[in-house]
Amino acid sequence: MEKLKSRLEEKGLKPTYPRLKVIEYLSDNINSHPTVEMIYEALKGEIPTISITTIYNTLNAFLENKLVAAETITGTEIHYDIVTTPHHHFLCKICGRIIDIEISCPIFGDGKKMINGHKIEEVHGYFKGICKDCLRNKRKNSKG
Repeated sequence: MEKLKSRLEEKGLKPTYPRLKVIEYLSDNINSHPTVEMIYEALKGEIPTISITTIYNTLNAFLENKLVAAETITGTEIHYDIVTTPHHHFLCKICGRIIDIEISCPIFGDGKKMINGHKIEEVHGYFKGICKDCLRNKRKNSKG
């Protein structure tokens, strides 16, 4: 918890209990890419006075200070990612999981930050398909 407190303080954010719990949840669930609602549902039992507005405000402060990234891969809701270095995501069209995938990126992979005179500040790579678990289940169900 001290490490998370230090991260907030380094960014000039007061380490309030709700902020610490949100960043702790994101750190503990690094692969889940949660939505505001998912974070709220996970924390309301532990912090009965927390509101969904507090979660939104906390995540907005984290976004402004580059502690999290916002992913809109589903097109209908924002998912939050504590991994802020450029990387790509895969969305399973069956189970809805968002999975980090490591592939070589021609923009950030070679350190290139300019293309045709344009300064590149962000790259978002989204892939959509069927994850290996859903493919396995699909094969298993079609045999049985």
